[in-house]
Amino acid sequence: MARPEAWRLSAEAYPHREIIQTRFQDLDVLGHINNVGMAAILESGRVKFNQATGLDAWRDRRWLVAQVIINYLGEGHFPADVVVASGIGQIGTRSWTILSTAFQHDVPIATCDTVVVMSSEGGLTALPDEYRAALEGWRVPAG
Repeated sequence: MARPEAWRLSAEAYPHREIIQTRFQDLDVLGHINNVGMAAILESGRVKFNQATGLDAWRDRRWLVAQVIINYLGEGHFPADVVVASGIGQIGTRSWTILSTAFQHDVPIATCDTVVVMSSEGGLTALPDEYRAALEGWRVPAG
């Protein structure tokens, strides 16, 4: 795994941040947040990001998560909260990427790249111009 770009290790580089509580059930036998727990924390951050951007209000559009890549950078622990910082990376013709980094005590512990695709009953479809414009407003510096 390649080390993330330096800008991804700063919460201030992202246009949105959410505090997500850890849970005892997220722990492995060594007392670290396990991979399933971290995926759930990152998912909660992504859902809150979608709500903050207004993207979840586009109920007349169908969009689906096509890929999630998580890179673990350090250990997370209960009961400290995790800050999930998120923004929009690449915007394609029919898809976009949500870039997130999870921080605990201001230390990056995981990154997550989520590819989302726009679809219809007939399959993948192009992003509407107004949707693309909304995404542009949430771009990260290297997006």
